[in-house]
Amino acid sequence: MSTNKKLKIIDLFSGVGGLSYGFAHDDNFEIIAANELLPNMAKAYSLNHPAVRVYAEDIKNFNAQKIKDDLDINANDIDIIVGGPPCQAYSTVGKRLIDDPRGKLFQEYYRVLKEFDPKLFLFENVKGLLSMQNGELLKTIISLFESLGYKVQYKLLNAADYGAPQIRERVIIIGSKLETNFKYPEPTHCSQEKAIGLFNKELKPYLTLEEALIDLPFIKSSEESFDYASEPQNDFQKLMRENAPKKLMDHNSPNNNEKLVKIMELLPDGGTPEDLPEKLRPTSGFKNTYCRLWWKRPATTITRNLSTPSSSRCIHPKAPRPLTTREGARIQCFPDNYQFYGSRSDKNLQIGNAVPTFLSNVIAKAILENFKNWGL
Repeated sequence: MSTNKKLKIIDLFSGVGGLSYGFAHDDNFEIIAANELLPNMAKAYSLNHPAVRVYAEDIKNFNAQKIKDDLDINANDIDIIVGGPPCQAYSTVGKRLIDDPRGKLFQEYYRVLKEFDPKLFLFENVKGLLSMQNGELLKTIISLFESLGYKVQYKLLNAADYGAPQIRERVIIIGSKLETNFKYPEPTHCSQEKAIGLFNKELKPYLTLEEALIDLPFIKSSEESFDYASEPQNDFQKLMRENAPKKLMDHNSPNNNEKLVKIMELLPDGGTPEDLPEKLRPTSGFKNTYCRLWWKRPATTITRNLSTPSSSRCIHPKAPRPLTTREGARIQCFPDNYQFYGSRSDKNLQIGNAVPTFLSNVIAKAILENFKNWGL
């Protein structure tokens, strides 16, 4: 592909930029505009993508005319639209999805797609989309996209299969008007058990939390540190620390009460409240709350509550505290120079809602390959 013809992208529901990361870091693509409703989220996106026009507003105000007026770019100049509207459990199935008020965000995605008519779109969503209404919702979404003339494929991808230190599954829908078929990226990693099998010699074992975090300073509850514990120990850490600032950002732990710290101290690797003396067990919480992560395994799916022990499994494998914002960023494969914005809970929301950058990287490469095969 000639260097002067970059594929132009619009990034919807952009969050902090996880889904579009692979496109933003490949010179064959150019993200021209992004839309994100939450002001601090949009600000964080801007800090990391200074050249992108960010519209921090309700998506219903975002349209092709605005892009023409502000950037002098025509609707038909847009090659790709990426985005994952939060998919509430809609009540209706069939063609009425478009009229269901709870499907508002999906309607807006559909509207923008219709206005710009890009050659390809990437639609990302939670694994639950596959089972919502016994799969009827997914069928409806696909038929709506097909009604716009797209050839639609979907697949459940696990970020750990592509080198992320986290088991995180996402539904990736690709709609294309290119004549060549899109091919999903092949996994590069697999679980330890599988890696031992004879057939997987070419696959690396999953990246563990230890491999992802061991160079970060060991801090306890309510502590903070700005200095790395060591030089990078492996390729993942080297990549995360490329162009890193001298001072480590966002590596501080919340101040948990004494009883909670005691609980966290007593949890074994991968432990749950079941492993605690009965008198110390929390009386509330779900099965996977107040649980420790495993040092020698990838993290389970992290959420916006990654620094809240009473939330889903997020206690550090070695320290009596939950994960720090920086550790959350590492688990989501954001490099150490990536900036988040606002309070701790703002930053954790930005991280917890993101798609791991490694997943974005392989999808962007696969999309580029598809355009090249099509002859662009």
